Amino acid sequence: MKSVNPANNQLIKEYPEHSPEEVVEIINRTHTAWLQWKNNSFSIRREHMMNAAALLRTRKRELAVLMTLEMGKIIRESEAEVDKCAWVCEYYAENAEQFLQDEVIPSDASRSFVAFQPLGVVLAVMPWNFPFWQVFRFAAPALMAGNGALLKHASNVPGCALAIEDIFLEAGFPADLFRTLLIPSDMVEPVIDHPAVTAVTLTGSEYAGSQVAAAAGQRIKKTLLELGGSDPFIVLDDCDMELTVQTALSARMINQGQSCIAAKRFIVQESVMEEFTNRMHQKFSELKVGDPLDPETQIGPLARPDLVDDIDRQVKESVRMGAILIAGGAKYDHKGCYYQPTILANVQPGMPAYSEETFGPLLAIIPVTTEEEAVSVANDSEFGLGGCVWTKDIKRGEQIARKVESGAVFVNGMTKSDPRLPFGGIKKSGYGRELGSYGIREFVNIKTIWIK
Repeated sequence: MKSVNPANNQLIKEYPEHSPEEVVEIINRTHTAWLQWKNNSFSIRREHMMNAAALLRTRKRELAVLMTLEMGKIIRESEAEVDKCAWVCEYYAENAEQFLQDEVIPSDASRSFVAFQPLGVVLAVMPWNFPFWQVFRFAAPALMAGNGALLKHASNVPGCALAIEDIFLEAGFPADLFRTLLIPSDMVEPVIDHPAVTAVTLTGSEYAGSQVAAAAGQRIKKTLLELGGSDPFIVLDDCDMELTVQTALSARMINQGQSCIAAKRFIVQESVMEEFTNRMHQKFSELKVGDPLDPETQIGPLARPDLVDDIDRQVKESVRMGAILIAGGAKYDHKGCYYQPTILANVQPGMPAYSEETFGPLLAIIPVTTEEEAVSVANDSEFGLGGCVWTKDIKRGEQIARKVESGAVFVNGMTKSDPRLPFGGIKKSGYGRELGSYGIREFVNIKTIWIK
């Protein structure tokens, strides 16, 4: 596996893949480690998880630089990601026991209750765009629930994958309880087939999710999928325009626009569309594109050359179909996987910028007349991950939020994940929930115990 810096396309390091025999040996070792780990008390689990949080904070700069070098995230976002990983470790260290305590339910028994017990070894297939956060938001609850974990990370971030394994080992977790598998995608199904693997969680593309779900389904193993998103950002005529525009910039451009829950379809009432478009154009013109390790840089490279080609195709096809190019719309003429921050107006159904997930610095403005039309457009998508509504009328915002078909809707705030709140989608954005009390219960046996 090759780690390549997308800012200059230079090779960082090569990593040998695990052989099929090595993979089987790792799985067996993780299962053996789990057989002991599942019987440990929450206090022991808590101690190790708090150690992991402390290590993340201590090594923040080192880990952030590794992340930026491997996938191009600007350095201040990388540092914030490491902090967030520490937070999720602390959150589950402090709350797991409460979330998983026996739940007494009256029945015809002398005593009946629900117990929450670990399932076993869980395989996580994770993407490159948040190479630490995506893993820790799975691993922290899974390990605190008493499970073991295997990580098949994206092939362009092997350094991050191994660094995460080191964190858990250094934090005092048993050797082999959390292991990284350096394997290509076609090796995932044999891992799912192994009898010690009890469940699978995947964050990634629709195609990858469908393949993993099919493989797990054939073997009757549970899956959790967090897939793509085309989140609506609904701008109503009574919004606080200054706050809306400032947040829209962050909501679209976080991680160079390479986020499942980045705002992607900006659904704007026509009465305020000109003002919104002009203000966004001004904000885009002020963005500093450059070296992601430079703390002043606001936009870095995309993670791979094919991602640049894909966003360029979506922009050009949309313009050919009638979208109006307001800003950007081209690759940069130098080394690295850079694409100009782009604004398209008059985006209509059928255009790639309307119908497809756009994973890059592209802001698509869709005009609507009424709030009913805004909701209709928001729901006119195969995806249903997140979304947000902007209005000074809080009651109006809540009513619209209830009508938007997605796993989360934020009113006057940017869609984001939070350890305290359940996270996940509907439609082709996947199923199941991570984070909060719901997330830690995804990979446990919800066991009814009846006594008389």
